[in-house]
Amino acid sequence: MVILFDRFNLPEDIYEVIFATKQQIIVAKLLIEMIKINEGEINKTEMSLFATKLHDGELITDLIDEPPYKGKKVKVSYNKRQFYDRILTPMKSMGLIDYDLYKKTYKLSDKFNKDMLRIGLMWVQEMRKPARKTD
Repeated sequence: MVILFDRFNLPEDIYEVIFATKQQIIVAKLLIEMIKINEGEINKTEMSLFATKLHDGELITDLIDEPPYKGKKVKVSYNKRQFYDRILTPMKSMGLIDYDLYKKTYKLSDKFNKDMLRIGLMWVQEMRKPARKTD
């Protein structure tokens, strides 16, 4: 996944930096909140149930901070395949969520932060390289 951002118009919300649409942002926030409620880790079955509830339009929440939904109970619907392709898989590949193959659990991760710091250091190293002479 490629993150493009304008440092002069950087949103306050990390989800707005990472995801392209309001619907993706809402679903990603709900996923992270669900994992947090379960002490930072959920199993494969719980993830599947979350995705199925989304797909069937049976996920009801009052955790959406976006107007006009703020403070109201809202039914959220999102295609299951798109959830895995556009929400969960990118979050795993960016290091926001880890999947443990042995325990078959998903958990919140700080690898995204570590990788962003590493990318910043890579840029500093590139800036400090001497210019190559051309003939």
